[in-house]
Amino acid sequence: MSHGPLDAGQLRRRLAAGEVTVGTFVGMSSAIAAEVCAAAGADWILIDLEHGSGGEEAVRDGVIAAGSYGVPTIVRVESGDRIRIGRVLDQGAAGIMVPRLNTVDQAAESVRHMLYPPLGDRGVATYNRSCRWGMDRRTLTEPDQEALGVIQIETLEALDSVEDIAAQDRVDVVFVGPLDLSYALGVPLQLDSSVFQEALQRVVAAAQRHNKAAGILAVDGLRAAKYIGQGFRFVAIGSDSTIMAAAFRDAFDTARN
Repeated sequence: MSHGPLDAGQLRRRLAAGEVTVGTFVGMSSAIAAEVCAAAGADWILIDLEHGSGGEEAVRDGVIAAGSYGVPTIVRVESGDRIRIGRVLDQGAAGIMVPRLNTVDQAAESVRHMLYPPLGDRGVATYNRSCRWGMDRRTLTEPDQEALGVIQIETLEALDSVEDIAAQDRVDVVFVGPLDLSYALGVPLQLDSSVFQEALQRVVAAAQRHNKAAGILAVDGLRAAKYIGQGFRFVAIGSDSTIMAAAFRDAFDTARN
């Protein structure tokens, strides 16, 4: 049976099998932007509700737009609260990214909100996209539930706890927020500094020891390739707005000069 825009756990299985995947952040609250990114060849898109310009309506429309190209949607929620996580999963998100967590207990709590009882405490309802509007209830009872769990490492506390966070069941990706982490390390925006690079190595090593994927946001394709060479397997390249702005800026400069 076709799952339409639903990922049915495929992205989670690809990462578990050791694949490298590349996507981008979508923050413009535009289903067209989500569709363009998917059509351009993204393995996944990430709709950003923490820093992006839209709300849950961006998830509602973006899942359909990207899913029409067979591309799953991850959502960075505003917080790890149960209601925030459950609502976007109900709208068909393939997984959740949770920002600003510091401890393994906080990570475990967020993961619990992704899973239906008895594994977790996600609210049970069928009249939503994740259950194909009540026509497919298998996801409610399958022992290996499908949602991808992405926990951000962007504070000193999270970095100190990265080994324990990566060891958590259902934490599938430990994802570096490079700007936040650089500020936390006292080297703001200095992504080539030795202290920042050493932190990246800690994250990759922790992920590899526990058979998880390390993730990071790269400013462009060249930086993404460098990160992949360092062992990252869940890599975002910029965002819809930053890539569009850079392309226009370069085109205008070229035309004028």
